Amino acid sequence: MATAPAAPPLAAPRPAAAGGSWLRLFAWLSFLFETTIIGTGGAVRLTGSGLGCSEWPLCTPESLVPTEALGIHGFIEFGNRTMTGAVGIVAIAVLLLTLRAVGTRRDVLAAVWFALGGIAAAIVAYVAVGEFWAATAVLLLAVIAAAVFSVRSLPARRDLQILAWIVVAGVVAQALVGGITVLTELNAFIVGFHYVSSLVLVCVTAAYLVRLYEAPGRRERVVPAWFTALTHLTTLALALTILFGVLTTANGPHSGDADVIRNGFDATVLAHVHSWPGYILLALVVALVAASAARRLRPLPWLIALLAVIAVQVVVGIIQARNGLPELLVGIHMVLAALSAAAFTVVVLRLKRPADAVQRSGSTADA
Repeated sequence: MATAPAAPPLAAPRPAAAGGSWLRLFAWLSFLFETTIIGTGGAVRLTGSGLGCSEWPLCTPESLVPTEALGIHGFIEFGNRTMTGAVGIVAIAVLLLTLRAVGTRRDVLAAVWFALGGIAAAIVAYVAVGEFWAATAVLLLAVIAAAVFSVRSLPARRDLQILAWIVVAGVVAQALVGGITVLTELNAFIVGFHYVSSLVLVCVTAAYLVRLYEAPGRRERVVPAWFTALTHLTTLALALTILFGVLTTANGPHSGDADVIRNGFDATVLAHVHSWPGYILLALVVALVAASAARRLRPLPWLIALLAVIAVQVVVGIIQARNGLPELLVGIHMVLAALSAAAFTVVVLRLKRPADAVQRSGSTADA
């Protein structure tokens, strides 16, 4: 009588990453840069430099770069804008290297031609409307059109293609949102959306890295159904924790400029509300770690990493709340939130494994 397949081992031989070493290097740089820009964006907000550059994309009506009259705030804000350019360059490099790895030079050239056409259309939009937001919006539409064309015409590794295109489109969209943030004089809701969008891009670059190192093709679940359900419940707790954290920060003392009008919520009450899903999140992650350890499930290593980050996050949150929200700790709290989301993204992706690996594991267990 055949026995039931044993639980998948914690680790399996890692397949070679798609593409070459340059693609792996830039994929890691993309994740690093997306995380770093959350830190630089936090520095803008925490130092009151949100309006250090009064215009967008220019820093002042007469200058692209900050002038001495703007002081340190102008240089901090402009430094974050410069970081956006670096993030965009790396994202484009990842996209082109991905297309070259899974397709041909013709596919890369098609993306380049789309880019040139998008830039030309953006210039036309700027000349016609006279506003940079219109040019950015047209460029974003061109990126979306190029992504649809690329994914439909190139069937290989569509997972990597889609993730790479999302990052490029996200960077362009972030530039647009950043401009709107400045033009609306740091509207609290838009600033919060700007942060959440950046956090999502961190998760997307983390997902790209996971899929880059895994074999393509159909994937099958390798954990019990109840474990999957508990993981998705944890997703909700994480999302609520981040949401209330953003609302709390938007109404606290660090909204980017002393004259910014908050969105009307009580920051003291929100701080307590923010902690409730945070503690629930911690308890759920502890339960997932315990279940994974008992059954030797695949997500265990990353669940342990997630638990460590959340534990540090809780400690930092308590210390900052009891010490009047010092800027450095608030900034660390923001970056740790992004790392928590990235680690959890890896956990969710490790609920499944390429189908061939599952079949090999089952065959070994039956032997």
